[in-house]
Amino acid sequence: MKAGTIKRLFRVLCLLIMAGSLSGCIYWIRAYQTYLQMSEFDRYFNTVTTDEFTLQFKEPILYSKDFVSLSRLYPSEDIPTLDGRLWRYWFHKVDANNKLIVPEIKFYSNLNFNKEGRIIAWSFSSLFLQIAPPKFLEVSLRSLGGAEIDTEKQQLRANSQLIDKITEDLPKKTAVVAQLGEPLEIKDEGDIEVYVYHFLLETHHIEKGYEDRALSEVMVSFDKKTQELTRMSGRFAGLKVSINYRKFLDEPPKESS
Repeated sequence: MKAGTIKRLFRVLCLLIMAGSLSGCIYWIRAYQTYLQMSEFDRYFNTVTTDEFTLQFKEPILYSKDFVSLSRLYPSEDIPTLDGRLWRYWFHKVDANNKLIVPEIKFYSNLNFNKEGRIIAWSFSSLFLQIAPPKFLEVSLRSLGGAEIDTEKQQLRANSQLIDKITEDLPKKTAVVAQLGEPLEIKDEGDIEVYVYHFLLETHHIEKGYEDRALSEVMVSFDKKTQELTRMSGRFAGLKVSINYRKFLDEPPKESS
């Protein structure tokens, strides 16, 4: 049996396990179908970078109700558009007591849906791009096409070995802190220091038992020697994101002695 066939059978098996463990929830099936599209990224998706980063869905599968079912959270704003609706999620920087920081620091994520309620675009604002630069954000999305499925944790673990690496300068700590402000906490991890920020989702409703999902703990890691951003992780409206930027860098060839 060919390797590609074995891989597809394994994915189907994972889908059945996930669907069974979640009482056959149809939104997980649509999420899995979207995951399968990631393996043919340019066929099903497009990216656009202006002051925002936007992932466009050429053949959308997921519905707006799927995002609520998966995250148990509702958007900050629900805005009608000519093509459908726009959901905007506002994340506000807060202190240790979840009080808003003054002056205000915030970013947003937009979900655009067509008239049938299917997602056609997912955008991230300019402030978010300070900790997730566009080229790294795109390559991390592309890497999901070969991601390992963790059925127990219901997560995808991207495989950076299956994509072309990029040549790009990593943001410096001074530039990131200039935009995000001082962190809530700084953790010392040897050669790395981790800046911890808290952002609170502005939402009109949270399903009971999921209140903790409104708070996003964002951890931004910097190399002490180079002062470069090396990793970002956080949970945004129920979506867990972790990007190790160095895994996507095209390392320069070593000089021969």
